[in-house]
Amino acid sequence: MERRCSACQGLLKYAGREKLQLGQTGWLLGDLPNLLAGALQVHIYYCPVCGKIEFYATEGESGLFEASEPTDRMPQIKCPYCGSMHEMDDPRCPYCGKRLMDAE
Repeated sequence: MERRCSACQGLLKYAGREKLQLGQTGWLLGDLPNLLAGALQVHIYYCPVCGKIEFYATEGESGLFEASEPTDRMPQIKCPYCGSMHEMDDPRCPYCGKRLMDAE
């Protein structure tokens, strides 16, 4: 689905899916109300023309809509030892167990 920027009508690019924390921090209870409020999951789009960022809600308690955007996955890298693909934030290859820092 093609989305246009509400400010300049440029074509928006998909930046991923994140959870936005709801609630607010108070001086008496601190972050407790913030934690109890939960989070709203949104799809994030940005405009490369004007720099505007727009959020679109995914499914939620209010039953908004289920977006059909790609799911956000951690980028994959290839292990220099065994050649298998795995998440780039793994400190060790989950397949061969070698430390990835030793390959450098």
